[in-house]
Amino acid sequence: MSTYREIVGKKIKKVSSDPSSGTDGEMWYNSTTGTLRGLAITSAWSSAAPMSNARRAISNGFGTQTAGVTVGGYDPGYFNATEEYDGTGWSGSGTFPVSKYYMTSAGTATAGLGVGGGDPVSAVVGEYDGSSWTAVTSIPTATKGMQRAGTQTAAVIGGGDQPTPVKVCYEYDGTNWTAGGTLATLRSYGGGSGSLTAGLFFGGSAGPPGIMGLTEEYDGTNWTSVNAMPAGKQNPGFGNDTGTSSAIAAGGYLTDRLTTAFEYDGTSWAAIPSLANKMSQSASGAGTSTATYMAGGTSSGPVISVTEEYNSSTNTITAAAWASSGAYPTATGGTMGFGTQTAAVGVGGETSPGPTTDACAEYDGSTWSGGGTYPSSLRSSGTTGILTAGLNVGGNTAPGATPTLNVTGEYDGSSWTTGGVYPAVCASVGVAGIQTAALGAGAYFTPGGSPGSTQANTYNGSSWTSAPSLNTARYQAGNSGTTTAALCIGGSPGQGTTVESFNGSSWTTGSAKLLNTPNSFTTSSVATADTTANFSASPTYANSTEFYDGTSWVTGAKLASVRQGAGAGTPSTGLVFTGYSPGTPRSTATEEYTAETIAANIKTFTTS
Repeated sequence: MSTYREIVGKKIKKVSSDPSSGTDGEMWYNSTTGTLRGLAITSAWSSAAPMSNARRAISNGFGTQTAGVTVGGYDPGYFNATEEYDGTGWSGSGTFPVSKYYMTSAGTATAGLGVGGGDPVSAVVGEYDGSSWTAVTSIPTATKGMQRAGTQTAAVIGGGDQPTPVKVCYEYDGTNWTAGGTLATLRSYGGGSGSLTAGLFFGGSAGPPGIMGLTEEYDGTNWTSVNAMPAGKQNPGFGNDTGTSSAIAAGGYLTDRLTTAFEYDGTSWAAIPSLANKMSQSASGAGTSTATYMAGGTSSGPVISVTEEYNSSTNTITAAAWASSGAYPTATGGTMGFGTQTAAVGVGGETSPGPTTDACAEYDGSTWSGGGTYPSSLRSSGTTGILTAGLNVGGNTAPGATPTLNVTGEYDGSSWTTGGVYPAVCASVGVAGIQTAALGAGAYFTPGGSPGSTQANTYNGSSWTSAPSLNTARYQAGNSGTTTAALCIGGSPGQGTTVESFNGSSWTTGSAKLLNTPNSFTTSSVATADTTANFSASPTYANSTEFYDGTSWVTGAKLASVRQGAGAGTPSTGLVFTGYSPGTPRSTATEEYTAETIAANIKTFTTS
């Protein structure tokens, strides 16, 4: 009998406490607990950030779980839009030469291939370089709903509808298409994995036999039927492994949308953990049988934007999420916030049925309690800073849009004092920085002026000084950063996707937000790592979030409640509270954001 050391290449260590991480297969003896411990494999689907655009009839993708790409789709029209997934969220990229659904694709995030689609069926082929698509040699016959395996320069594309299911197979060498081996089964809308010389097609539909679980392998010349899936699946999600020794088939459609998932080990299929959501016609095809995702598609009819990640490893992955916490003392809207997730302040707001308040509240990470009273009742001001050094600028003393204040309030953790007067009476000014070095930009000014301004000013802790103007007038923007590295994000009127960055001397238009959200609030004071909870213009509200990494925006986990509210915290530990919500004019709801965490899955092993 082989020993553990002979099998693994190392001996079992004796330790007094478990290590925080380890190598796959490593085991140790914990002398304190008297147990044999080690890393165990966990397989599970977990919720992830939603796609930017809900769409269905995608059933394609390429790349990896942390660098994936999908293109095309449908609902309510055909898409040519491309979205990239970085393992955290989705962001937009280049457009495909034509708008189609049921395209098929292969390759990597910097060398991808998109083929065919409908309707009508198309022969168009595009190559992706990581940012843009270029039309190349068309496939010999217009087809949609094909399966695929391989890369941009060595791919096999087969089956699909022309417009009825076919057994035809084509090979691509990066320049030309040639005929490949004939498929063993008529099929369309199935899954595909592997390479040009070790490909795997599975599931799909043809009539007869209708929706099927039939599987076949390709050796570069011939297709051979192998063991079928336990049940048929049309439009399943799948990972893009490099051979026929592993594959995954998740979700799809049989008599209804499915949650079931199967894994192929090179010989046979077996059930693995199911999806949390019914998903079919989704974006997939990126990753492997141990690390992949599904996104978008349909769950019960309407399109969805949800994303689920599959991981099978010795790590336990807890997805990023918002969670409810202690209620704000009073139901309000137009309250503003600053601070951190465990030390935040809410100031003012409009109570139901309408009067504004001078009340403030402090949050300790679980509960709210009374804070220092503001010098006047107000709503829709601008805020920045921390619990013990906060700043509040302008605002309205009564419900409505008319600004009435140019007061600057400074908070020391217990009481407010009046600081330097802001250069104009304003409301909904975006403020970034700290109490002694702040930047105000954009605002809603007094009647007779524009409902939106380009004006910007800096604060030194005692007085305000004129700063270079924004390029675009706005108010209700979400600002973050410092006086020399700031962002002005979204806003009204009509600036929901516009972002400008400030370097201390000038404003530059930056990477546009994904979602059109005129009423934004930020939960970070760091310009290069901003988290924004975004909302569409009244009367339509949303629960979307976006993250900025200094270059581009990606989608984030959705809030539990739909609202326009106040924000505080950081990109990894955010906080939202109060706000206006459909059906609930004022809210007390508080939610905390926790970023994704990864931890070693350590278990105790026994002989039983």
